[in-house]
Amino acid sequence: MIRVISGIYKGKRLKKVPSPCVRPMPDKLKSALFNILRDEVKGTVILDGFAGTGSIGIEALSRGAQKAVFIEEDFRAVSVIKHNIEKIGAGDNVRILPKEFNRAVIQLGKEKAQFDIIFLDPPYRLLDERNPIKVIKKRGILGPGGVIILRRHFKTKFDAKYFSLRRQVTLGDDTLCFYSE
Repeated sequence: MIRVISGIYKGKRLKKVPSPCVRPMPDKLKSALFNILRDEVKGTVILDGFAGTGSIGIEALSRGAQKAVFIEEDFRAVSVIKHNIEKIGAGDNVRILPKEFNRAVIQLGKEKAQFDIIFLDPPYRLLDERNPIKVIKKRGILGPGGVIILRRHFKTKFDAKYFSLRRQVTLGDDTLCFYSE
């Protein structure tokens, strides 16, 4: 079961994506993430990259984020994100980009979009092949003072190169890396 942990949508249950390729963030890890961010979420614009069910962006909206943009290329996941957003009634504060991540970031860069918090939860294998943070840097979508949070498997070696690692938290098999300029 996926649920909203805190805020105005607290307790709302969210639909899961019917695919083994989408791994929802466990409540314990999501709780740790938002305990670290605390009041930094209020009034922010968040990008939920590789959004899956959309639970991170929805949790941020529940805790006071001004707007959330979801990037997801899997059509089943896009459908679930739409369903979950309708269920909580947050349609005015969201945008869904049903595209491959790099193409979506290129589009956002052309639109001069800026984000305060960028959360990335790519398939673990993707980090062995590509660096999703590189396109963020190249397109300049992280706003001043913004943070990028990357969820990765604790055994995955990843070098962000373009940003400084500010904090790292490991719970179970997951590591959350916090990057800024």
